[in-house]
Order: sequence, then structure tokens, then C-alpha cells
Amino acid sequence: MGYGELIIRSYDPQYDRTRVEDFERKCEVGPAKRVFLFTDTLGDPICRIRNSPIYKMLVAELGNQLVGVIQGSIKLVTVHKPPNDLAKVGYILGLRVSSLYRRRGIGSSLVIKLEEWFIANDVDYAYMATEKDNKASVKLFVDRLSYVKFQTPTILVNPVSHRMSRISSNVELAKLKVEEAEAIYRKSMSSTEFFPIDIGNILRNKLSLGTWAAYPRGESWGGVPSSWAMLSVWNSGELFKLRLGNAPLSCLMYTKSSRLIEKLVPCVKLPCIPDFFRPFGFYFIYGVYREGPLSGKLVRTLCRFVHNMASKSKDCKVIVTEVGGSDTSRLHIPYWKSLSCPEDLWCIKALKNEKKNSLHELTKTPPTRALFVDPREV
Repeated sequence: MGYGELIIRSYDPQYDRTRVEDFERKCEVGPAKRVFLFTDTLGDPICRIRNSPIYKMLVAELGNQLVGVIQGSIKLVTVHKPPNDLAKVGYILGLRVSSLYRRRGIGSSLVIKLEEWFIANDVDYAYMATEKDNKASVKLFVDRLSYVKFQTPTILVNPVSHRMSRISSNVELAKLKVEEAEAIYRKSMSSTEFFPIDIGNILRNKLSLGTWAAYPRGESWGGVPSSWAMLSVWNSGELFKLRLGNAPLSCLMYTKSSRLIEKLVPCVKLPCIPDFFRPFGFYFIYGVYREGPLSGKLVRTLCRFVHNMASKSKDCKVIVTEVGGSDTSRLHIPYWKSLSCPEDLWCIKALKNEKKNSLHELTKTPPTRALFVDPREV
């Protein structure tokens, strides 16, 4: 049975907005065998890339039927060691293909078309992120499209409770000015792979709620404390909402019973799962950095502070953080194992012949201690 010619074109907001919104609502996020999420882009299908320097969405059609979408963004980042090693990279995200039209090459055609746009914009590398156990995605990018495994960061997810977390009286917290935060990040994290050159634009974005530092009480921030930590917070819930689309009955029952017990007997410290079955937002912690023997405890204190800030938000149900797989900061960041992803997978591909040798070096270099994950790509 014929389905007509596959047409891939640029997203037209006037014609495609409603169609893509409806399409996104029907597409789950995550492997089908696991709990998955539905996204609500709040009337703006390109909300996840709109804050990037350069961006594009492509749609795929068979006849008049929308069968697939993909998004991409371009930015300048550091690779290897700055300041000489800079690269223009294209990030691939939001690849969706209708369940009725899968295994027909639509996904690979969308990726190839987006790569062509990258090449036209002088991009050195294309990269993407997926769950390590998402076999369909790994097969498409690694086996068919020649992407190479690059990093395996850890995604940590912590639910937000209305109970306020205790902040140690031995720790001093300070909100940093954007200029100060930018200077510290450039000094401390610019040697990490894919550190965005336009970090100042990220920190000044209205979705960035601020940057905070923690250090031992009694010491001076201006005098370089013996231990310190810092992080920034991005309000992803202002861009789009998530909703749990599938979960075991036991999970649903536990969610409802734990909330009931918490109301009736508040002294019982039963872990309470937020209501993920209704649309919810989340905070994303980025730029986690620490120095000194007590810095781990300071990271934990900062995370508790962010939790307390999120608990006052109307619809923030979880706090998400992504750190390098070898970054020991993850030992100090609160999270629920059942909600987190121990090994996210980043894959990369050189789009220029002269970059293929450096790609081998890039993928074989041991991961740095800290990893700067751009919140615009969450």
C-alpha cells in the first residue's frame, strides 16, 4: 500500500503549530517498556530550542499526514583545551515519529536533513542524547548514522515535597550577581567539553532563576573560602510541562495512599510521591561546581535550598540535575533511584573530514571531573 512521497520541510508556525502540538501530546518520551512521559509545550512547539543562538524544527509529511518532527540548535563551545580549541556544534533533540509510520526510514531521513542544515551553517560536530537502554535510538544513531558514543552522564531526579529541608546553620549561602557567576564559570569550568561560549546569555536568560554559592560560616566569600560550591537553577516548567503517561497500578496506589497518610498523620515520615499524573513543571540544576574538603556537604546544602525554593512554586514537582558519570558530586545530590537515569548516553559525529581525527581523540579522552550541561538543551 502506497503512502505517497515523504516531504521534509521547515516548521511553519502558522500552519503547523496546532498539528505539532497535537502530535507531541500523543508521542511518549522514553522506551515503551518503561514508565514514559507526555510533554505539553504550552502552545509553543519550539519552546525547547527557542533560547538557543540558532535553531530549527523540521516536519515530515506523507500526503497531508504529519508523521514526524525533529529539532536542532547550534552553538559555539569549547573542546579539549581553551582558548584555541573551539567548535561549532549542532544538537539534535525532539525526534518523534508516529507509531503508525515507524521502521520506514522516516527518523533517519529527518536526522540526515537536519545534518544538512548543520553543514550549511558550518557546524563541526552533531551530537544527541538518549537513554542508554533506548535500543531503537542507539541503533538509529550509532549503527545506521555512524554516531560515536561520547559521554555517559547521570541524570538525577528528586521529587519536591511541601516539607522544607533543613539548612545547616554552619553554612553561608550567597546569591551571586550574573557577572560574578559568569566569571567563576569561565575560570572553573571552561576547560570542560562543550562548555558554551555564550554562558553569559544563559545566566541572563529570564528562565535562569539565579546562581548561588555555599561556603563555611565564619569565612569570607571574597577571601576565597577553604571549601565552596556553586550551582545555577533553570525553570524548565515555564517552557513546557510533563505528565506521567504510564505507570504500574502499585505506583498509582502508593502515590495516593502516601499523600493521604501524610495529611492524616504528618509525623509519619513516609516518602510522598508527587502527583505526576497531572501536568507538572520542574527545576533544572546546572553548573554544579565545588572545591575543598567540605564541598560535598555544601553541594547538598545548596540542593536543599533549591528544594525549599521549588516547594514554594505552584507546579514544580521535581528537581533534575545532570552530572558527569565520573563526577563525585552525584554522591551529594539528593535523588530517587527509581526516578533517575544512571547512564544517559551522548553520541557525537564529525560533519567535516578534518574533524574526524580529532573526534577519535575527543571520544577516547577520559571524561573530566565536572560536566557543564546546557539547560537550554534539557
